[in-house]
Amino acid sequence: MTQRIDATTAHAWAALGGAPQLLQRVSYVPADGVLPSRLPVRELARATVGACSLAAAELAARRSGGAVSAVRVAEAAVGTAFVSERHLRIDGRKPVNFAPLSGFWRAADGWVRTHANYPHHRARLLAALGIADQGDEDALAKRLAEELAGRPAQWIQETVYEAGGLAVAVGPPTQTATDLELIESRHVGEAALRPLPPAPLPASGVRVLDLTRVIAGPVATRTLALLGADVLRVDSPRLPEAADAHADTGFGKRSTRLDLADPRDRQTFEELLAHADAVVTGYRPGALDRLGLAPDALLERRPGLVVAQVSAWGWSGPWAGRRGFDSLVQAATGIAALEAGPDSHPGALPAQALDHGTGYLLAAAVLRALTERQESGGGRHLRLSLAATASWLMHGITPATPTTRDTPLGDAYDPAPWLVERPAPYGHLRYARPPLGHADAPRDWSHPPTLWGTDRPMWL
Repeated sequence: MTQRIDATTAHAWAALGGAPQLLQRVSYVPADGVLPSRLPVRELARATVGACSLAAAELAARRSGGAVSAVRVAEAAVGTAFVSERHLRIDGRKPVNFAPLSGFWRAADGWVRTHANYPHHRARLLAALGIADQGDEDALAKRLAEELAGRPAQWIQETVYEAGGLAVAVGPPTQTATDLELIESRHVGEAALRPLPPAPLPASGVRVLDLTRVIAGPVATRTLALLGADVLRVDSPRLPEAADAHADTGFGKRSTRLDLADPRDRQTFEELLAHADAVVTGYRPGALDRLGLAPDALLERRPGLVVAQVSAWGWSGPWAGRRGFDSLVQAATGIAALEAGPDSHPGALPAQALDHGTGYLLAAAVLRALTERQESGGGRHLRLSLAATASWLMHGITPATPTTRDTPLGDAYDPAPWLVERPAPYGHLRYARPPLGHADAPRDWSHPPTLWGTDRPMWL
């Protein structure tokens, strides 16, 4: 077990604004072969879970008046949780994590990465390239490959973007994102203290509106639900969601659908907001502003609220308003080039580590904001991005054991002890246990995922 203060955890904890003396409470149980990569993914993964565990222990101590409990995180648990979507089984079936039209493709002058998991993104990709949506997926993939091979990567990127689809040119490693702040936080207003009484779990009694999708945001709110929060995910009835994705990230939460452009649904949302402690959003910067959900507008209507946002590309610059996913950020920032194989085919991290890592940091930031609110009142506005986490991974973390492309990675650990099964509305699930490691951390969620969009829009 590692006893010394871990430098990567110290970096994450400082970004969260945590007291440095608490880092002495954190230790790790090592495991061989966890998240092998040329980049320090193992160090990032365990540090984000360690920092989140410490934030949970700190909030629990603040509520009870006791000391902050020790945090002991198992690397094997972290490695398993960071690929939770790959370990998921539904009635024995393995979900498909990437659709046939999502992936790396040769362009005329390099490579591009596409993302077409959602039907609307798939349709826009094909339309942008003039490909008729006909035939089976294998035939379409072949047609897509032929079309992309004759086009320059930057042309593909911009043409698909203009059509509302998702494709990025695979770029070389770059220093341009090193100025991104890992976690942005600001104190807003002077709202009165909202004391949280002693409770069995750190976030018991905390009400969270979850306006997130895909992985990073849902991982954060899944973690808050584990810690006792009443998390209600709210989606538009006009945006589809993959049932398999929700089966992985919906644990401990409830899920409803509201059309915020509809007066009745909007009134329901405002009633929920009036009693919320936190709102977590995962949409592009500005995408929710037209609905009156900009952070300052939310904080004006609900003083003392914690508003936490996560985006793909950050909060300024020409790409800030673009859609994005972990795989695309890996491609654009040069991670895919760093992880390329001997044939120069772009590679990928051993997990959607930007998503999962940012998700645990996002949960930690909310927990720390709740702790600070106990002491000073006011609201909080938090901002994180996959691009900032990518920059940290590439430029801000020193591997605990330096490796090269030829360094043996050790035997893979056994994930079996960190997998459990239970029945759920989706079917019989096998899934990854939560990796948090503070003394009173639950070993499982209070309930399995409910069917997406089927819960009543109300607080428990």
